[in-house]
Amino acid sequence: MNDQAKQYQQLIAKCWADDAFKQRLLADPAGTLAAEGMAVPEGVTVRVVENSAQALTLVIPARPTELTDEALEVASGGVVPCAFYSHYGRTASYLTAPVQIPACGIPAPGSSV
Repeated sequence: MNDQAKQYQQLIAKCWADDAFKQRLLADPAGTLAAEGMAVPEGVTVRVVENSAQALTLVIPARPTELTDEALEVASGGVVPCAFYSHYGRTASYLTAPVQIPACGIPAPGSSV
């Protein structure tokens, strides 16, 4: 797991543990991230939304200009990278690993889905 993924997980855990922090992050994402040591590049807008039982946010990443070695490996293996983070009916510990969308057919390693 890379440092960015670890920072993201710590950020989510802090939101779950501290509602005031979560509200600050929702209201002022860039400022709150900067205060946590996660600088936002100049000219980049950050939007933070909260999923609920009634609302699920699907983020479509920007199309890469070049494929990384990892992306090439995934593409050559025929695996569709469709991981997302879900909390429906699961404890917080499950959010530390991606869970595959059921249509993909295979759960992520270590998940119980």
